[in-house]
Amino acid sequence: MIKVKAYAAQSATSPIQPYSFERRDPKSDDVVIEIAYSGVCHSDIHTARSEWGPSYYPCVPGHEIVGKVIAVGKKVKGFKVGDLAGVGCFVDSCGKCSNCKSHEEQFCDDHMVGTYNSTELDGKTPTQGGYSSHIVVKDKYVLKIKKGQPLDRVAPLLCAGITTYSPLKRQGVKKGHKVGVVGLGGLGHMAVKLAKSMGAEVTVFSTSPSKQADAKKLGAKHFVITSDPKNFEPLEGKFDFIINTVSAKHDFTPYLGCLKIDGTMTLVGAAPEPSQVSAFALIFGRKNLNGSLIGGIKETQEMLDYCAKKKVLADIELIPASQINEAYERTIKSQVKYRFVIDAKTF
Repeated sequence: MIKVKAYAAQSATSPIQPYSFERRDPKSDDVVIEIAYSGVCHSDIHTARSEWGPSYYPCVPGHEIVGKVIAVGKKVKGFKVGDLAGVGCFVDSCGKCSNCKSHEEQFCDDHMVGTYNSTELDGKTPTQGGYSSHIVVKDKYVLKIKKGQPLDRVAPLLCAGITTYSPLKRQGVKKGHKVGVVGLGGLGHMAVKLAKSMGAEVTVFSTSPSKQADAKKLGAKHFVITSDPKNFEPLEGKFDFIINTVSAKHDFTPYLGCLKIDGTMTLVGAAPEPSQVSAFALIFGRKNLNGSLIGGIKETQEMLDYCAKKKVLADIELIPASQINEAYERTIKSQVKYRFVIDAKTF
């Protein structure tokens, strides 16, 4: 067994605090990664606090993981000791269902094994995430990281990057398209960067006037304050696609009104409570409202390669593990630009 230093939540109301546990010895198809950095996703907060349903405790969050390979099983061919590697939101799946065979493992019909707050395929062994010094993962679920990149800024790509890349790619966003991004946080700032890199004209919708300068710096051409309903009126029917990253309850209707005929708004933010939407906002203009969940391993690797080529990286604030609880509170208050990343040397 591999002894691991970590930070964990012991209950829905307890702070994230030091914790130690053991990872499994590597099997023939496993990769052992010494973690360098782990991003702090809003999902970590929801899960640590059981806001998306009951969580397993102790809970070691973290699914934006990058580090160095320190050991590989005898059957592993794609990785060697010394390689840079990443782990995203899941670490296993059945591999046999139609979704897995179509490289959509995140929708595994049997059991998508989450990086944390899940169980292994045996249905019993709990998984623990990236707020830890090491992780052992089956080689098919490990991502290749190209050398020469700042690893701390790559880490958030494993969730925030793929979560926004996948729907933008699926909608075929390209030069000439008008794309709206709702919310400018960890997901939103990646959506702006990626949509801009694809050639789109980007508009940010936000409740925070203070974020206007940052939105422009990240690549947005326009900025809309959503607290005033009148600001939506000139935008009716203007957008090809809107990606909604907000994880708090809000009304979808005004944004749907901004879409062109047959336009789509994709939800990637998930509020604990149901949000509002008017049926008429969908009916008039044949608007589409859908959701998107990360991406499969193949698409995630594609995203990492794309971001390396286009030099798309997350904007981060690097913190020691001792500041995780403060980071949680600041994330909830949108007081981070734009992703906290934990330095694993501080575990």
